[in-house]
Amino acid sequence: MKYASDAPKERAAEAAARTGVPASAPEEQQRGTRNRVARSILDHGPSTAAELAVRLELTQAAVRRHLDTLVADGVVEPREKRVYGARGRGRPAKVFALTDCGRDAFDQAYDQLAVDALRWIEQSAGGGEAGRAAVAAFARARLAAQAQGYRGAVEAAAPGRRTEALADALSADGYAATARSAPVGEQLCQHHCPVAHAAERYPQLCEAETEVFSQLLGTHVQRLATIAHGDGVCTTFIPKTGKVEKTHPRITRTTTASASTAGRNSA
Repeated sequence: MKYASDAPKERAAEAAARTGVPASAPEEQQRGTRNRVARSILDHGPSTAAELAVRLELTQAAVRRHLDTLVADGVVEPREKRVYGARGRGRPAKVFALTDCGRDAFDQAYDQLAVDALRWIEQSAGGGEAGRAAVAAFARARLAAQAQGYRGAVEAAAPGRRTEALADALSADGYAATARSAPVGEQLCQHHCPVAHAAERYPQLCEAETEVFSQLLGTHVQRLATIAHGDGVCTTFIPKTGKVEKTHPRITRTTTASASTAGRNSA
């Protein structure tokens, strides 16, 4: 039997289920939960409300409410989920990805400084082809130094786990990277790029990183998508040796980004 005094408690419980925090929780706690949602998208890439609910142990209703707020604030945006291979029946699931504004809320405070520094290098070398070559030389030197910290971890890993070891090393540097299986190969996914805006302006950063990945893993690689180009995740395909031409004719044997993906990657 229900009593009138139980009604406020029931409404509070319903509100907590919808929001993920009690209805009486201060705005600071509400923001904390929204930050968890945004951080989960940063760490795992574009995600559905259902995926976020499982990872954060919230109800889907709670997650959707916070997503609505994040969308209104320009932190995340809804997108149609990409489907690889045959698409099933029904509408594709909607995923939520961080916007440039949302990424700026994390650790990109020095992005403009990076752009200014690269511009100075370009101009000091005389601009044009010489300037682009100077930026490329800087990018290679920077990534070569950065790769020294990754090489030991990659070489110590078993052959079948080297991509995963590289992902772990990248994550330690703030790239929120993961490795996953793909047809006839693997995909290295970087869910965060500390210098995405600089990479958009200077594709040499992307090309140098792709070269380093190829050197560390001992095989050619192909950059498929990049945050700098507007994709939700930087994705690099690492094929199994000797099987690429037969099953992936569009993937060429190159250690640098193709013309279609130049400027599309993090650094």
